Amino acid sequence: MTVQGRRSSTFTRLLRHGFTDPSAAERLLDQPEMASVRTDSVLLDALGATADPDLALRALVRLAEAHESDDRRLLLDTLLAAKPLRDRLLGVLGASEALGDHLARHPADWQVLVTYESADLHPGVAEFEAGLAEAHDVDSLRVAYRRCLLSLAARDVCGTTDVAQTAAELADLATATLRAALAIARAAAPEDAALCRLAVVALGKCGGQELNYVSDVDVIFVGEPAHNPAHDHASPDDEADADASKTEGKAVQAATRLAAHMMRICSETTVEGTIWPVDANLRPEGRNGPLVRTLSSHLAYYQRWAKTWEFQALLKARAVAGDIALGKEYVAAVSPMVWQAADRENFVPDVQKMRRRVVDNIPVGQIDRELKLGPGGLRDVEFAVQLLQLVHGRSDASIRSGTTLVALRALAAGGYVGRTDAAQLDEAYRFLRSMEHHIQLFRLRRTHLVPDDDADLRRLGRSLGLRTEPVSELNRAWKRHASMVRRLHEKIFYRPLLDAVAQLAPGEIRLSTKAAGQRLEALGYADPVAALRHLEALSSGVSRKAAIQRTLLPVLLGWFADSADPDAGLLGFRKVSDALGKTPWYLRLLRDEGAAAENLARVLSAGRLAPDLLLRAPEAVAILGDPNGLKPRDREHLELEVLAAVGRAETAEIAVAVTRGVRRRELFRTAAADIIGSYGTEENPAEEDPGELVDRVGNAVTDLNSATLSGALRAAVRQTWGDTLPARFAVIGMGRFGGHEQGYGSDADVLFVYEPREGVADQEASRAASTVVSEMRRLLQLPTADPPLMIDADLRPEGKTGPLVRTLASYAAYYRRWSLGWESQALLRAEPMAGDAELGRDFIELIDPLRYPADGLSDAAVREIRRLKARMETERLPRGADPTLHTKLGRGGLSDVEWTVQLIQMQHAWEVPGLRTTRTREALAAAHAAGLISTEHTHILDEAWVLATRVRNGVMLVRGRAGDTFPSDGRELAAMGRYLGYGPGSVAPGPSPYNGHSGDMIDDYRRTTRRARAVMEELFYGAV
Repeated sequence: MTVQGRRSSTFTRLLRHGFTDPSAAERLLDQPEMASVRTDSVLLDALGATADPDLALRALVRLAEAHESDDRRLLLDTLLAAKPLRDRLLGVLGASEALGDHLARHPADWQVLVTYESADLHPGVAEFEAGLAEAHDVDSLRVAYRRCLLSLAARDVCGTTDVAQTAAELADLATATLRAALAIARAAAPEDAALCRLAVVALGKCGGQELNYVSDVDVIFVGEPAHNPAHDHASPDDEADADASKTEGKAVQAATRLAAHMMRICSETTVEGTIWPVDANLRPEGRNGPLVRTLSSHLAYYQRWAKTWEFQALLKARAVAGDIALGKEYVAAVSPMVWQAADRENFVPDVQKMRRRVVDNIPVGQIDRELKLGPGGLRDVEFAVQLLQLVHGRSDASIRSGTTLVALRALAAGGYVGRTDAAQLDEAYRFLRSMEHHIQLFRLRRTHLVPDDDADLRRLGRSLGLRTEPVSELNRAWKRHASMVRRLHEKIFYRPLLDAVAQLAPGEIRLSTKAAGQRLEALGYADPVAALRHLEALSSGVSRKAAIQRTLLPVLLGWFADSADPDAGLLGFRKVSDALGKTPWYLRLLRDEGAAAENLARVLSAGRLAPDLLLRAPEAVAILGDPNGLKPRDREHLELEVLAAVGRAETAEIAVAVTRGVRRRELFRTAAADIIGSYGTEENPAEEDPGELVDRVGNAVTDLNSATLSGALRAAVRQTWGDTLPARFAVIGMGRFGGHEQGYGSDADVLFVYEPREGVADQEASRAASTVVSEMRRLLQLPTADPPLMIDADLRPEGKTGPLVRTLASYAAYYRRWSLGWESQALLRAEPMAGDAELGRDFIELIDPLRYPADGLSDAAVREIRRLKARMETERLPRGADPTLHTKLGRGGLSDVEWTVQLIQMQHAWEVPGLRTTRTREALAAAHAAGLISTEHTHILDEAWVLATRVRNGVMLVRGRAGDTFPSDGRELAAMGRYLGYGPGSVAPGPSPYNGHSGDMIDDYRRTTRRARAVMEELFYGAV
């Protein structure tokens, strides 16, 4: 008896043994019938070794209380004497509350856990059938099933069986149970049993012999008339056909009654609980179709109507109960259809789409705890394995297993999955299945959610052997395995077969041309024949170059396949390799710097612009291997490099050629960083905010074009005047140039301003300034391999008819006397970009009163701005353009957002300093900070502007030429989807971007811009 208020030695021992409620445990042990347990350290050690010692002790006390004294003594004495029984019984009691309840109701069943002979440690269907043989009704079947499950769970928790063996035993027990249930149904309706042959074919985890503790048992029923020898020699006339049809109908009806009764026997809940649901919804036409069909009816359906997912389900078909010969006949008949399913149109995208749909349907609150269906869950492994099986099982029977882990080993042995990848998937799958088993074993309930209660997590962690810090260790291990599964799932499921066409492991045979072509086609290559030619050219021979490329190609093929145009990626790699293959550092860079190879694959397969820039100077690939290589260089460093190069050049043409070469290299750097930031890599998934990506591109391209103009200006001046121009000269950026919002294909909108130097006549200075402008434009447009930079000065006073250059005084006079409202609005984005910095500042001081008018705009000025905007919407939108998709002038596009922000700037910048910026997003944020725009409206406008800008940038990256709307080519459209963050396959290629094949991308764009248009109409066109 313990003393109140003091902790006994038993309390301390219990705490040390892992009991979380030692006081309650001590009270249980103080009961007279538990005296032998309390004083026996071996039993306490055994309780402490269980997943939940408190649960195990409570269940043991209940079990002891359920026995009469003699039987109780036998139980406890046997426990003390027999370690195998002790480990089995206490292990089950500490892991499964449901089986503890069963033993409390049926206390004699503990004796099934008495040590088995070694031959019986891993029973099969026959042994389980023997265990269920005495079950002649529903309740006795449930009791016998639990008794068999008890011995099976004991082997599991004690480690006698691993997770794969446990799953196989559960499937064998399910098979025996289905047979017993069908026998009970037949005995209840012997007349039906006499009329028909009924086969039960298992699908899913039961069919694959990898069942859970509690899972729906998926089945298909096949029925045929009972064999009648009298019909063997019947005459084939109409009357005989009618009789046969009538007989068949009666047989199917009888089989349906038997099948339905068998399902109820397994699924219904009685005082002894339930077994598991039998699910026949995978049958033809699902729950709307007949429960039982003849074999010919099944085949007719599969040949004509079945969808891709139905053949995927049939991959695991296995005859398990009833007429086994008929079941095997069914499996043999449908098997060829299963292995021809990959020939169906859009097979791979259909399977991928189905997997995404499963994830999308998970409730948001459960997705982080969903062990089976969530990202990184069991279904990721299973779908990846099944896709590879269906694609390559057409010609390779060795991978046609219905068991996931067996199939995974076969795929690795055949070279379809890398051996390391397969080993990691095997380890992760076993861990996740073990978690699933032990979660379900606790209450024998069908669930795939990881518990969020610490007590449940502690029990689960301890059941998996994690004893030091079971909760934290479990979470770490689970997240690690889930992350690995997700990464490998993406790698295999969306980019199947990394060892696709290159050399297999040493000692293994080389793939045949046909097999290689099939694998490339499965990867998504549109022209496998051309791809094979490229691979042969890259990897053939015995040179070191060929050997390294044989090592690189399997991985590169997968990365190319992750894009919308793998063919272009492979072709680009061949071209770069042909240009640099003999350069010592090139292949070494790709082989030794994993990031460089993946970055190169992303860049080469994402569109036309970046590969075109790279192929003009392939040595720029070194940028991709430098940890800091993708960071844009600022304007100061770019100008230093450009001006130094101009100073070394012998002629202006050479100087600008060098300048344009720097621009090409930096455009490639910016485009590569944009692509990689949008796609992400395996090590660093794309997580960057789209607004930050847009700002980075805008700033980088603007700084680059500014440095380019500085170089062209210096070259033009040096050509005629040496180091000193007769005039001070400045280039003022306008539009997106001045706003630091340029895209890859943007022109440089500018104004030119000059001032005569002291002692220089105005006419001479004007002539010199005009000459410099003409020379800059000529030099920047010379035909070379580098992209030109077009100078657009149409925003100058008087437009195209006005002089290209003016003095400050001339600008002042014009703006004071003639300028229109739109010109003041255009000046909102004016900023000095090149030339004389002081003159640039003077120009800004001149225009500030115009663009930030004191006291804001008059009502008349606001009406004029609105009128101009409305006129632009009706007159400038290209004929035939979809106004909902035009990024610049369309509904909710760039123009709508920018005019709204600019109107606010002109109205309030005189009193809100933060609005005095040339940048749209900065001005929008300042307006929000000043309370001029609500948080919701700010977010809507910013989101639309960023999205429209990204679409414009994406069009240039994908097509290699500028555009203001989505491309119509299917592959280009899919590439746009990947750039904008839509996953592989979510934007399926189609003949038109607007025919429903473009996934969510077009709908999302329209939805975003529609909301922006509504905000714009409220803020911009609102009442004066």
